[in-house]
Amino acid sequence: MLFGADDRGLYFVTVANLLRGETDVEERGCWLETSISGTTLTARAGGAWTVEHAGELDALVLALDLGGASSARFDVSALTALDTAGAWILRRTLQSWMASGIAADLTGLDPAYSPLLQIVKEADEQPHEPLSEEPHFVMAMFERLGRALFEAVNEAKLLVNFFGLTIATLIAAIPHPRRLRPVALINQIEQTGLNAVPIVLLLNFLIGIVIAYQGAVQLRKFGAEIFTIDGLAFGIPREIAVLITAIVVAGRSGSAFTAQIGTMQVNQEVDALKTVGLDPIEVLVLPRINALLITLPMLVFLADVAGLMGGALMSVLALDISFGQFLRRLEDVISLTHFLVGLVKAPVFAYIIAIVGCFEGLRVTGSAESVGKMTTKAVVESIVLVILADALFSILFSALGI
Repeated sequence: MLFGADDRGLYFVTVANLLRGETDVEERGCWLETSISGTTLTARAGGAWTVEHAGELDALVLALDLGGASSARFDVSALTALDTAGAWILRRTLQSWMASGIAADLTGLDPAYSPLLQIVKEADEQPHEPLSEEPHFVMAMFERLGRALFEAVNEAKLLVNFFGLTIATLIAAIPHPRRLRPVALINQIEQTGLNAVPIVLLLNFLIGIVIAYQGAVQLRKFGAEIFTIDGLAFGIPREIAVLITAIVVAGRSGSAFTAQIGTMQVNQEVDALKTVGLDPIEVLVLPRINALLITLPMLVFLADVAGLMGGALMSVLALDISFGQFLRRLEDVISLTHFLVGLVKAPVFAYIIAIVGCFEGLRVTGSAESVGKMTTKAVVESIVLVILADALFSILFSALGI
């Protein structure tokens, strides 16, 4: 019996038909002829055993009748074309016969096709990972949460290590003032301090206006508008001015630190510094940290003044009092302690912003995308840590009665 297939589908041709010349096998796409002699099955394959005939070939092989044979010979000498799809069907057929207890043998294979069978054999013998089912959305949520927690813990550990490294480098550089890079320090003071004055003054002035207006509106309901000045005297120097200024500096200077150092990482300038024997921490990080330690307390003081001036303007307009009356009431309720509380926070916030910005900059890998990613990460981390530190300061000062 002869089985054949072409683009019109599967067909069956008897040997008698072939002998009568009713069917030209060579014109068909692919074919498979079988015969049985005693207990031996002989299968002769011909034509193009390629992927375009994979469906027909699969049907041809599955239609084979083994007829109780105990041995089989697969003759492929008549193949005109073979690819990995056809080679896989050949191997699968032989494997199926052997699994049924039939001694199978492949003969007549063109040496040019041997690599295809080897490729199929190696691919078939390689272990395949089972397809994993899509996890339940609740489990997926906990998985993401756990992964984020471990990443945060690892990030915190690395950041603490970097903090210790900067402290050790600073202590080692203090006996040698030239190692503190005074020229680079002055340049960073200009960039992080002097250039930031306009935006810091404007924002805190506007924040003072908003707080005074909202306070006056709410306190007017109780006939206590005058206490709006008390709120300004307490809130702006202790909390609002230092927090707003730190957030502005984190978005402005902290991101600049990450972008500058990150770009140097991409351009391999940091590696060049190491090659010539210079410490990147000493050259790149310390000037930025020291500059921010100097400039942020000054910016906070200016922010206190700007915030109170904005509150004074709105108080005069909303409370119908003179500027002199505002100053007298402010003098009665404000104290040096309020200013010192804000100024004590400033160096801590400055150090947090500087080390986070420099730390993320040094972690940039060799791509522009990494620079943007780490810059965004540095700003977010700086703001979160600054607010966290501010909360801890509030708890500490409350416990100390300050």
